[in-house]
Amino acid sequence: MKHGIFKKYFFGLAFIVLASLGIMLLLLFITYNNNLSKEKQNELRGACKSVSDFLIDSDDDELEKYRATHFIMENISDMVNCDMYVTDKNGKIIVCACEEYEQNSTCEHTGKEIAVKQLKNICSGKEIFGTVGMYSAPRYLAADAVEVDGEIKGYVFTSSASDSVRGLLKNSLKIYVLCSILPLSMMFLAMYIMTYRINKPLKLMSEAAQAMAKGDFSKRIPVTSDDEIGELAASFNKMTNSLSRLEETRKSFIANVSHEMRTPMTTIGGFIDGIIDGTIEPEKQNYYLGIASDEVKRLSRMIQSMLNLSRLESSEFVLKKEKFDLREQILNIVIGQEQRIEEKKIEIRGLDSLPSVTANADKDLIYQAVYNLLDNAIKFVNEGGYIAFDLGVDAAGITFAITNSGVGIPRTDLSYIFDRFYKLDKSRAANKNSMGLGLYIVKTIIKNHGGTISVQSKENEFTRFKFVLPI
Repeated sequence: MKHGIFKKYFFGLAFIVLASLGIMLLLLFITYNNNLSKEKQNELRGACKSVSDFLIDSDDDELEKYRATHFIMENISDMVNCDMYVTDKNGKIIVCACEEYEQNSTCEHTGKEIAVKQLKNICSGKEIFGTVGMYSAPRYLAADAVEVDGEIKGYVFTSSASDSVRGLLKNSLKIYVLCSILPLSMMFLAMYIMTYRINKPLKLMSEAAQAMAKGDFSKRIPVTSDDEIGELAASFNKMTNSLSRLEETRKSFIANVSHEMRTPMTTIGGFIDGIIDGTIEPEKQNYYLGIASDEVKRLSRMIQSMLNLSRLESSEFVLKKEKFDLREQILNIVIGQEQRIEEKKIEIRGLDSLPSVTANADKDLIYQAVYNLLDNAIKFVNEGGYIAFDLGVDAAGITFAITNSGVGIPRTDLSYIFDRFYKLDKSRAANKNSMGLGLYIVKTIIKNHGGTISVQSKENEFTRFKFVLPI
């Protein structure tokens, strides 16, 4: 399978190039052969015409006429490189252009006959290639009738071997092939380089994909061009980064869930075992059962949070939008947390001056988002501190902000604050009621509405969360 695409692509292109050149050569050969044949035919016809015109115009007696005719035929046949004969009206050869006829006024050809019908076909151009019963191999043929006062007295016939035309074609073919070697070599070299450059990123992607299948997300494809292959390599790298982050999130999710659930399960199991084996005294059993009950409720909250998150992230999730008064919803959420607010002596600012704002959104989800933000503010506000609310509408959309005083968020943690399972206090025992999913759920809810959420903080002073919902 190695270099499979490379071989297919390269040899496919090579076949196309060679086939195209072969077809071009065939068409060139046919065209060139036809042109040479026509030229040869015209040349032979011209030779016949010259001799027949001489015979028609000559006033010499028969012997002198034939001698003069032989002289002309001999010169023409030498120039044209052909055999030339004069026949009587019945097709019998009476004059030949060969040397033997010059010496003896007769030769091996004189006396031979060519069918009159065949001579007429040759004169009319119906037959231009053949043996006429005289030659062992086909030759180019031409003839012209010697016609006096409308009566045919004889024929001038000539023929030429096809070797000269074939030799010219062979030489032309050799020149064509020799001239093609250099450009073809350069073309194949360029095709090899181009095919290799196209195939290399694909090969690297294949290797990277195989590595990813084994859990190795470290491989990246070098982007060496700005064309479609370069875009594909860049997209593949982005996909690899996303899969790598997803794998890290999956591992983190499993580790966090395992840790978060192991602690309450250990507590519950320990207390129950203590009650069963009598380690815990009867008068203290209710106390420890109460702790176990709290841990069960905590587990229930964890599972419910994960179910809510799974539902929000599902591709089949659909928002149930409706119009409602966002100010009224915020007031109800704050009133519901009145006991916790009074316990920490928190000062509430800006609540009484919030404007009435009508939102078109999923009411239950926005309730959960605001609740999580308030719950987070109450957890981290300092004793006797403040929580401030702000609500408004502008060109960007509906803006809601909640600010609390306190230790704030370190600058190094700000970029991770919305990640799932992220906690500011790295000691997981510091806050048993938190899984680190609250702010991630808020971000997911706002994102599903097409809005944005941001955070600002200054250490030992304040923390401010703000989300914007599109109108």
